[in-house]
Amino acid sequence: MERLFYFLYQYRAFFIFLLLELFCAWLIIRNNQYQGAQFFNSSNRFVAGINSFTNDVREYFSLRETNQFQAEEISRLRNLLERQNQEISLNKGTQINDSTLLNRYEFISAKVVNNSVHRFTNFLTIDKGEDANIQPGMAVISPLGVVGKVKNVSSHYSVVTSLLNIDVMVSAVIKRTGHYGTIQWDGHDPRIAKLNFIPHHVVPQEGDTIVTSGYNAIFPPGINIGTIKKIELSKEALFYDLSVELSQDFRKLSYVSIVKSQLKHEQDSLEQTLEVPNR
Repeated sequence: MERLFYFLYQYRAFFIFLLLELFCAWLIIRNNQYQGAQFFNSSNRFVAGINSFTNDVREYFSLRETNQFQAEEISRLRNLLERQNQEISLNKGTQINDSTLLNRYEFISAKVVNNSVHRFTNFLTIDKGEDANIQPGMAVISPLGVVGKVKNVSSHYSVVTSLLNIDVMVSAVIKRTGHYGTIQWDGHDPRIAKLNFIPHHVVPQEGDTIVTSGYNAIFPPGINIGTIKKIELSKEALFYDLSVELSQDFRKLSYVSIVKSQLKHEQDSLEQTLEVPNR
């Protein structure tokens, strides 16, 4: 404290001069309309700039919460949309009271905490597990399209087999023509997958949309996969060589939705009864 007083006393002339200058400036601004208007305009611009900067900083640090909220909202809207679709398709003039049919799919949002795209067998980790009733075999999608299938589950995390995995095959359909095939990644470009088993009598076009077929109880039908980017067909081949540009860029994957099919167990059990026993 003594040093502070000594400092003020030593530079008292400078501080008195500074106070007089500020007082003079205040008198000029107070008693002159032009100078006053210029001062207040400048001060308003300065304050507005400070407020804009602080708001930008605040919004930047709240991006995580905003993204999480949007992911949860997307899942909620998907649940509502699925319920409405089921009501339209099942309720043909008859009251349907089966909640399982009306809620065939449930969507649970999750954040991607780890992801790989440069291997032949890629996986990603999400921050939902047994605590959210996640089970192996469930489909995983994003707002842009198909992501993969749940492989392993722990208490709070799940490992998902990515669509960028050469062992993963997804039943797909060309939306324009209605012809079915199988989407499989070839291990090269993380933005490109192959659509296999499209026969040569089909006439696909570049830009055709590829979606899930719904031929299994895992992925809902109509989930976007990508668009046809390149078409090749040799004379001896029975099927086209179709390159599909994936709608989801896996290098920018942040939030996903896990799809819980309420009827998968029933469908699997019924289909297993048709298996012929070994003799």
